[in-house]
Amino acid sequence: MEHVRCPHPAMVVNVETESDVAITVKYCASKGIPFVAQNGGVGWAATFDLGAYGVLIDLARLNQVTFNADKTRATIGGGARINETIAHASAAGALVETGNCNCVGALGAILGGGYGNLMGLYGFGVDNVVSMRVVTADGRIRDVTAASDADLFWALRGAGPNLGIVTSAVVKSYPVSQAGMLAWTGSLIFTPDKLEQVVQAIQDLELKPEMNIFLYFGTPPRDGLPLPVYMPSGRPRIAQPCSPTSRGTRAVTAFALPGGRKPSYTVAMQNLVPSTWRQVWDKYVEFQKLPTAENSVVLMEAYSLTKARSFGSGSAAFSHRDVNFNAVIILWYSDVALDDRAQVVGKAARDLWKATDGLARDATYINFAHGDEPLDVVYGDSLSRLRDIKHRIDPKDNFNQWFNIK
Repeated sequence: MEHVRCPHPAMVVNVETESDVAITVKYCASKGIPFVAQNGGVGWAATFDLGAYGVLIDLARLNQVTFNADKTRATIGGGARINETIAHASAAGALVETGNCNCVGALGAILGGGYGNLMGLYGFGVDNVVSMRVVTADGRIRDVTAASDADLFWALRGAGPNLGIVTSAVVKSYPVSQAGMLAWTGSLIFTPDKLEQVVQAIQDLELKPEMNIFLYFGTPPRDGLPLPVYMPSGRPRIAQPCSPTSRGTRAVTAFALPGGRKPSYTVAMQNLVPSTWRQVWDKYVEFQKLPTAENSVVLMEAYSLTKARSFGSGSAAFSHRDVNFNAVIILWYSDVALDDRAQVVGKAARDLWKATDGLARDATYINFAHGDEPLDVVYGDSLSRLRDIKHRIDPKDNFNQWFNIK
């Protein structure tokens, strides 16, 4: 069976400069040594295989985040995490579109597409990239823009790890007042019998640009199984008869934390079908009751997509702008004896979602993907053009650890 594999390198290179990255890549490529870059150390996919002699290039020290004078551009280092990026943006008095999990690498999240709390206002992360500094397999450090290399600029924004290492990127930023940095966030917690009504209400909800909504199946308290609904940056109304059992804040275990075994299975979907979610709930509850599996989670994200879709389906290699929702089940446990059970439950949940996803063909957000998906499921209509660009930029396939474009 496939299990999520962390890279197990023979050597870790802690780079200080982008020149260190270039020298390391050029050497590894010339010797046929497998390598991978890390900027946050968070990734679900079972695609990593560094063999016995592989090298991990740790970008953590390239974590500078700076802003231009009018705060309309931010330069984010390849090692900066999302929490670091947000902290610098807050100090500068600006908003930057990032992913939602603090410990994830900021550019890693963006290069896969870049869902985030601000996308209803500013589009996907890939829509906000202005330029990139990129180390390619030949050891060159390239300034990549839409003008300098339109194909590579397009490809990096959706399939970046297959083409080079982005040591820094200039992205759009949006100056705001202190008041403009404030957003409302809250939760409604429902009992399991309200599941179908909640799912239907989310399906029917018209999200405004400043709104997004998360649906969690989370860790249960002793008195029952809750259904938390999180709504950062807005106050959507959930129609009756879905009366919540409580409102306000609630702690949810951060599933991007290190440790444990966390195979994930995910699907993009056009529609939320309540009966499907009931079946997924039943499978989740059954697994979550097993020893060491209590922190397992199901997550669905929904955002206002009008702004994101205004950029056009072919504007970047990220190709799944047409989907409305992303759902993922993360089987989190520590007992290796549960590996086979986790695979069965994860694939069953994924198959249930796929059967009623409302899409013409399967689609999966690459940053959530398990690793066994066909390439056209994660890259969509972009795959053919990506193969042509890959052949030009990385003809020997040195960048091959992340849904390798062959």
